[in-house]
Amino acid sequence: MTDIITVLANLALTLSFVVALIFGIVQVRAAARDRRERLALDALRNFQSREFAELLHFVTSHKLPQSRAEMDALPEEEQITFIQLSQTMEALGLQVAGNLIDIGLIDRTLGSFVATAWEKYKPVITNMRVTTSDPYLGEYFQWLAERIEKEMRENPREPFYKNSK
Repeated sequence: MTDIITVLANLALTLSFVVALIFGIVQVRAAARDRRERLALDALRNFQSREFAELLHFVTSHKLPQSRAEMDALPEEEQITFIQLSQTMEALGLQVAGNLIDIGLIDRTLGSFVATAWEKYKPVITNMRVTTSDPYLGEYFQWLAERIEKEMRENPREPFYKNSK
């Protein structure tokens, strides 16, 4: 009789453990999904801000410096704007590389702008990597731009307005 009780108790403990494990896995996945959704919404809000629009305008309407010396010659406000966009793109690259934000979101919202911005930043960042002895400067910005450019070239997507019918 005690053997049956022991077996039943062990079975109940095992079943409890399995249920708790499954519940834990479901909770962890839900939390990860929620975190990704929050980060995606935050990114979308940032892309819609006046500040971000000013950064986009700056990159598309200015001739950017080609070296650290040219950057240092810019007015202070332009230097700050230049740095802010590069930090924003670096942060996006870090989030995509860390699987916190899906690259598809960046493709659908900013698309070729990331690659275009990198091409404009590339000469000065490359120069600054050497002159400041910081080979990591802008590495995630570069990675993100190259990845989006490759994806757009190898797997071009159809515009949503054409697919949504």
